[in-house]
Amino acid sequence: RHDAGMLTFRRMAMEQKWPQEIWLVRHGQSAGNVARDLAEAAAGHRIDIADRDVDVPLSDLGERQSEALGAWFAALPPHQRPNVVLHSPYVRAAETANILMQRLERDELLCVRSDVRLREKEFGVLDRLTTHGIAHHFPDLYEQRQHVGKFYFRPPGGESWCDVILRLRSVMDTLERDFCGERVLIVAHQVTVNCFRYLFEHLNEAQILEFDRAGDVPNCSVTSYEFDANKGKRGDLALRLVNFVAPLEVSGTPVTVAKDLPTSPKA
Repeated sequence: RHDAGMLTFRRMAMEQKWPQEIWLVRHGQSAGNVARDLAEAAAGHRIDIADRDVDVPLSDLGERQSEALGAWFAALPPHQRPNVVLHSPYVRAAETANILMQRLERDELLCVRSDVRLREKEFGVLDRLTTHGIAHHFPDLYEQRQHVGKFYFRPPGGESWCDVILRLRSVMDTLERDFCGERVLIVAHQVTVNCFRYLFEHLNEAQILEFDRAGDVPNCSVTSYEFDANKGKRGDLALRLVNFVAPLEVSGTPVTVAKDLPTSPKA
């Protein structure tokens, strides 16, 4: 019986294709989020920030949010903490990841990797434009986006949500190949988090856009999945946390839900 049990355990281990746990974290509040809020409040056309989107850093509050979340991860039992960290190369995501890792035992991390596939959705000609700016400077694109919806609309030089999903599918291949059974922390962006949800939860366009309409992904929130061997024929990821912000609330750190740049009306 013991041998049979061990064979069953080994077979299940061999069949597991996913990390044991995955945490999806949106970066802390950025200077771009702050500039965007100011521009929208003033009904302006452009977001007043000189940096490339890739170079936009965290705000002071974004650093505090990252520190609060880092303390939460550090308080987990050692065998439950992330041992793999993957992050977008964009400065605000890389800074968030670095602050989180300061609270983890670096010598216990199996892998730390910047992955360009986790980058922000590319906005093309709409970069740094507010809703008012898009309607004013590109009325035809504004109308097209309203008709097509954000899931399929691709601005010139930019990406649709579908384009983001396509590049994240290759990230899923990496998770299965390189990090099966590990505990993976992914630090990225709002659209990235939502598109991962589309993939991990086997959603359709209507479902993921309904989640998006319900509210933006809070900065430094956690959406997590745990491998469940009893889900599906070979096991699958089971959703555990959605936009979890208790680590910020407990520490008294303000929770922010700023939109990505540029902002656009909900589909």
